[in-house]
Order: sequence, then C-alpha cells, then structure tokens
Amino acid sequence: MNNNFKKNSVLTGCASSLVLLSAMVASQGVFAHGFVEVPPSRALLCQKGVNQQCGGAQYEPQSTGETFKGFPNGAGGAPLQGPIDGKIASGGIARFSALDAQSASRWHLTEIRDRDITFQWQYSAAHPATKHEYFITRDGWNPNEALKRASFDSAPFCTVEGGNQVPVGGAPHNCVIPDSKSGHHVILAVWTVGDTDNAFYDPVDVNILAEAALPGGWSAVGSIAPSTQLLVGDKVKARAFTATGENAQYSVEISIDNAEEGKAENWSFKLAEAINNAHALIRAGIRDDEGNITPVKGANSLYAQKESGVNRYEVQLDMQEDASASMEISSLQPEYVLDKGRISMAFTAQANRRMNLEATLFDEKNKQVGAVSQTVGEGSTGLNLDVRSAPGAHTLTLVGTTEDGRTTRQDTQAVTLTGEGAGIEYDFVFPEGISDYTVGTKVLQPKTDEVFECKPFPASGYCKQYSPTSNGFEPGVGASWQSAWDKL
Repeated sequence: MNNNFKKNSVLTGCASSLVLLSAMVASQGVFAHGFVEVPPSRALLCQKGVNQQCGGAQYEPQSTGETFKGFPNGAGGAPLQGPIDGKIASGGIARFSALDAQSASRWHLTEIRDRDITFQWQYSAAHPATKHEYFITRDGWNPNEALKRASFDSAPFCTVEGGNQVPVGGAPHNCVIPDSKSGHHVILAVWTVGDTDNAFYDPVDVNILAEAALPGGWSAVGSIAPSTQLLVGDKVKARAFTATGENAQYSVEISIDNAEEGKAENWSFKLAEAINNAHALIRAGIRDDEGNITPVKGANSLYAQKESGVNRYEVQLDMQEDASASMEISSLQPEYVLDKGRISMAFTAQANRRMNLEATLFDEKNKQVGAVSQTVGEGSTGLNLDVRSAPGAHTLTLVGTTEDGRTTRQDTQAVTLTGEGAGIEYDFVFPEGISDYTVGTKVLQPKTDEVFECKPFPASGYCKQYSPTSNGFEPGVGASWQSAWDKL
C-alpha cells in the first residue's frame, strides 16, 4: 500500500509539473514581441520622442504590426496572407493606427551612409523565427501615399533564415541595400514566427545617402527632437561636445518669446535656424540627395565639420515651473463608513490647470488600500476612490502634475474609516505589487472579493506569472490558479 501510494503521489506531482510547464510555455508565447533597434524603427523613434503623435506606439513599440504572415502575397486580412494594405505599419491594430500615416515629412528619417547595413532586433520575448525578411519601397514610390504592397518591391532584398529557433536580441542581420535605392525609402522588416499564424511588420524610415558619403565633409552629430510644447520664458539649448568635453563656443540657446514659438515643431525650427546663423562649421536641418541641409518644422538633424571638433550635440530644455499652478483636495469628509471592508470614497479636487491626478489612500501602516488616476481640467472635479481596508486612521494623498510635466502639486489630508472591516488581512489588491509576490503573500482578488495566499516554493514562482492576456495563474480566476495560490 505504501509503495502504491508513493507511486501515485509521484505521478500526480509529475502531472502537476507538466501542467505548470505547459501553462508557462503558453504564457511566454503571449509575451512574444519585438522591434528593430538598429537602425531604429518608426515605432521605436515614437518611444524615444523623435516621432510625435504616435498613439499607443510610444508606449509599446514592441507590440506594433503583429498580424497574419505571408507578405506580400494575398489581398490582406485572410489567414496567411499578410497585413491589410494601408495598415501595414499598425498591423490593423486600432491603438497603433497612427503609425499608418504616411507623407514625405511625417516621420524622422535615419541616414544610411553604407549599403552594407546591419539590422538588429530587440525582443521583449521571442517566438521561434522561421525567417526575417527586409523589403524596401520601389524606385519612384510615392512617399505621400499610404503604405501598401504596391509600395514595395515584390521580393525582399535580404532574407535571414531562422530555422524555427528562438532568435537572440541584438544578433546582427547583415544585408546589402540595392544600388538603385537612394534618398527617402521605407524598409519593411518582417519577422515571421514559427508557432503562430502571425508575423511582425516593423517599418524603418531611412534617407539613403550611401553614394553621397556626406558631401562637403559633414558628419552627423545629433538631432533636435521636438518632444514637447514650451511656454513663453522657456529656453532650449543645443549643447556641443568634443572629445574633451562640452564646448561652449558651439553651443546655441534660444528663448521662447511667444505662444506660437512654443509649439514643438516651431521651436525646433527656430533652434535649427539659430545654429545655422551662428556657425559656419555646424548645420541643422534635413539633407537632400545633393547634400543641402535645410531646417524644417519638426525633427532636424545636426552636422559638423571636422575642424570644429564637435562630435556630439545634446538638446536641453529649460522649462520654468508654472508658479501660478495650484491643486488641492477641496471636499473631503472627516469620516467614511466601510461596508464589509469596502467603500467608494467620494471627494473633490480643485485645480486651476489641466492636470494628471493620482489619488492614493494609505492605512495607518502606510499600506496602499485604494488608488485612482484621472486627467482633469480646470475647476472642481469629483473623484471616487474604491477602497478596501479596515477601520482606523488613514491618509489621503493627492498628486497633480500639469500635462507638460513641468509642475507638480501635492495635498495630503487625514481621514478616518469606521464601520465593518473585510475580516481577512491582505498585503496587496491583485495585481498591485506583483513583482514582490513571494511565499505567504496575501492578495485580495477584486473580481471575487476573496483573499488568496501564495503557496510555498517552488509553486510560489508562479504567483508572479500574470498579464491581462495571459492570466492562467491569476488567483481565483485563472485556469491554473490552484497551482500557485491557496484561498483563505
């Protein structure tokens, strides 16, 4: 009997391990995303602030352009036929649709000065790759039309076979750009994966100047990225650096004198013009095929002659605090009554600027028991904080930051919660603080109003395995939650 019991226990343990391993593999697949890091893709330059008005791409460059594999075959939209024409950059994903905008001046162009080019991908987590392909726009393509199949050569100019192996981030793909390509082009990098029907489509906007070899002896030394709107009195400085450090001689500063100049594209243009007027050995603007450098309203590149000694520029924003900005908690009751440990706590915030507000309630042990974020306009705004706590003294902290990020205000007030507590203490409201979950961590699942405790090692490692799209171990909800949690 003992032998049979032990054997069954081992088999059960093995089966449980297989279930956990299977769930982990599935979880990793969901997280598989990536982008072209070198040269930087359109979406990556959105995250860096070089490209503007990018929608969700500025937060998730690794998630853009995922749709059916098979480019350029098919009409798009059906399985294994690639992306829909006009939605190639976004993959047809609504929150990334801003990437589908296309014009001669819409996106920053990365200069390519050597036809022997190296592409490097960065993966947040990787699918097995059947191949990576690189397509380029046709000779004579129209940069003011939406990207579609007809915009690109029908065959890739470079293919790197993947062997259905998981690719390594930063591993170089060495390619050669065709001799006929020069000037403004879009390179479409396609990562075709082996374990789904999808591929990732990542456009790279380039200015191919390989033959030009930087006419006139100019070297690229930086860029002016108009990342935010400025106010009257703000300053912008292009700081020049040589091999020995900062060189004040070639640094240039401008002031914002009126609201029109404060627009992001306008101060970039003003700074570029000021640099060109101040120095013969430094130029700011966009280069054409003949090597002419002309400032534009938008992102501008910076160039230097060798004799200047300048090898790098940094653009520094001197943004003055908005001294007149104010924000406060204007209406808070001294006491709120809990119902089984819960309450929707209503109060009012008063601001004289448009702000991003963050309200947080802490209990007497300084544990966060409620939080809410909201963008508000000028005036009085009602806020509701969903609280789960026990009776006692609490502290409400309200932090407001103006939308341009230049000014922050904070107000803190005491409040008392009375009534009935939840009954079971917990450390976090799931998934708050998930990176700190370990053996014995207790979490409240707001979807079920139940408290769960993280199991002992090795199952405790699965308590951290969660995302909105992969929730197998979510306490009380996920398909495998009992492998990681005990319900209290």
